[in-house]
Amino acid sequence: MRRILFISSLLCVLTACDDYLDRQPESSVTPEVYMNDAEHLDSYVLKTYSALIKGHHGRGFATLLTSDFETDDKAKDEDMPLFQPGELRVDESGGEWSFDNIRNCNYFFAEVLPKYKAGAISGDENLIKHYIGEMYFFRAYEYFNKVKKLGDFPIITEVQGMDYEALVTSSKREPRTKVIRFILQDLEDAITMMQDKSPDNGKRNRLSKDVARLFKSRVALFEASWLRNFAGTAFVPNGIGWPGEEVHPDFQFEKGSIEAEVDDLLDIAMEYAKQVAEAHPELTTNNGILKQEESDVNNPYFFMFGDCDLSGYDEVLLWRDYDQSLGIIHGTTVGVTTGNYFVGVTKGLVDSYLMRDGRPYYVASQEQPYVGDDYIADVVKNRDNRLQLFLKVPGQKNKVTNIDFEISPAVETYPMLFHPSWGYTTGYALRKYGNFDGKQTNQQFGSDTGCPIFRTVEAYLNYIEASYMKNGVIDDFAAKYWEKIRTRALVDDNYQNTINLTDMNKEAEGDWAAYTAGELVDATMYNIRRERRNEFISEGMRKNDLLRWRSMDQMIVTPYIVKGFKLWGPMEEWYKKGDGTSELIDSGNNPNVSPRSESDYLLPYQINPKQMNYGGLRWTMAHYLTPIAAKHFILTGGENSVIYQNPGWKTTAGSSAVE
Repeated sequence: MRRILFISSLLCVLTACDDYLDRQPESSVTPEVYMNDAEHLDSYVLKTYSALIKGHHGRGFATLLTSDFETDDKAKDEDMPLFQPGELRVDESGGEWSFDNIRNCNYFFAEVLPKYKAGAISGDENLIKHYIGEMYFFRAYEYFNKVKKLGDFPIITEVQGMDYEALVTSSKREPRTKVIRFILQDLEDAITMMQDKSPDNGKRNRLSKDVARLFKSRVALFEASWLRNFAGTAFVPNGIGWPGEEVHPDFQFEKGSIEAEVDDLLDIAMEYAKQVAEAHPELTTNNGILKQEESDVNNPYFFMFGDCDLSGYDEVLLWRDYDQSLGIIHGTTVGVTTGNYFVGVTKGLVDSYLMRDGRPYYVASQEQPYVGDDYIADVVKNRDNRLQLFLKVPGQKNKVTNIDFEISPAVETYPMLFHPSWGYTTGYALRKYGNFDGKQTNQQFGSDTGCPIFRTVEAYLNYIEASYMKNGVIDDFAAKYWEKIRTRALVDDNYQNTINLTDMNKEAEGDWAAYTAGELVDATMYNIRRERRNEFISEGMRKNDLLRWRSMDQMIVTPYIVKGFKLWGPMEEWYKKGDGTSELIDSGNNPNVSPRSESDYLLPYQINPKQMNYGGLRWTMAHYLTPIAAKHFILTGGENSVIYQNPGWKTTAGSSAVE
């Protein structure tokens, strides 16, 4: 089996680089013989990987990583309409209401399934089944993206023709729980069809049964959380004001009630998470070492995010491969060594990490004290090793081999807030996804470090959360998994001690996940959420978690002020110019930092009164879902459209959400 690379430029070589999915194959492969052998299926599937599975990307700080923007974890050098009621508006056209990827999956099934059932596809039977399983996964993956963004959505399983009436009819939205059940069935079909190991000699650049099992647990947990946390509202079927009521007046949950539906979904989440967790009982080793000299031993946990070949990490179930020699590269590793390309880590995230003895920082012990945050180096002392490994500290080396390669600095002596190309947004930046080889941190060549997509630790975390939601206790399996995660982080594994010492009012200062529906959650649930936050930083999980937990309601009433590092203190000396004056301007017509009078901490959205988010981040309920663009209503009947808009949104282009 050929080595699989996930970047579209290489896939162009494999598939002739045409709009392969949207037209009939040409010349040597005629329509009559297309999809008649395993190689045809393989080529089609490979293009789908590139279209749907996101990883590191281009010269920026990576598609996967910037998805934690618009959360309490990170701040960017731009305003966020999502957190300013009245600024996010209904588009005229486009948006999330699209079916291209779904149509491409359905085309595959329309061509392949009849031939497969008739035994008319030549090639290895196991590979043929695997390719079909991959497409079931991809259809489920795309549908899940739609549910997360839009909620209710049409279920389309056939390639649509050009008949207008048929197209309109097929646009009818189905209740989100029905769509979720459809997704879960596609994933079960994927599990049935796919091989235990990816068909690339176990390299894990392709899907496997365990990836589908893990994803099935993710989907079930997401929906169980959403239904429980939004129960009775317009955001769930049969809730007050649900816009689908007129179209589906007789809707009933498959299990009879929303409570029974949640319980069943939690059972699914637990079952499939446990299958993956028990199949992978050991996590990647963390020796606690941050490589700073060429002679230093590599840390497997750190390099799991920055190694060029991730096939040797059992925890990584699926990863994207890159290759400098083929020009298949990304800029993430460069971004890691250059201020994260204007994506900064928040004080709230930093504060969420425990001390090594398992205590929150605000009740630290004398044996392992909290040193403070006058300096970034102080922040990480005696803390969870994940913070020590991944939060950049001034003076640390960015590269220890091939250090003469330019572009990225070998050492950053302080956070360069005003650098025109890669300025620090909050003063805090991450080292996660880094590599200490200068060849990987040089923008001229780009990086070809691998990008992990699915990790088994998610199965551990999914089980812990689902089991607690279901039973209200930490069962033996959940305890085992939680202890393993904390041990790997070099944190005392006594999670109950942490729970007992947790002050929810204190945690709420910097963690939106302390809330559900505007109310503080219990300390056990919060610490489960804390663990996800700390483990998955910059892996694109945070926003979806906050949405399903309904963790922004409190900002409807109380705006949230994003904080960065402690600028106004000893660290302000870093910004003294040669003549003794400061680079820091906190008043006047052109300020470049937030006012000292407002906070000792850098407030990235309180620098200029003209900033959209200057008054703090605010929320409105409608923003839990994305509006459908106006054009789609016009095309499907205007005022009599079969499509209904999401709660709190109008169907008029340019309109904002109703507060």
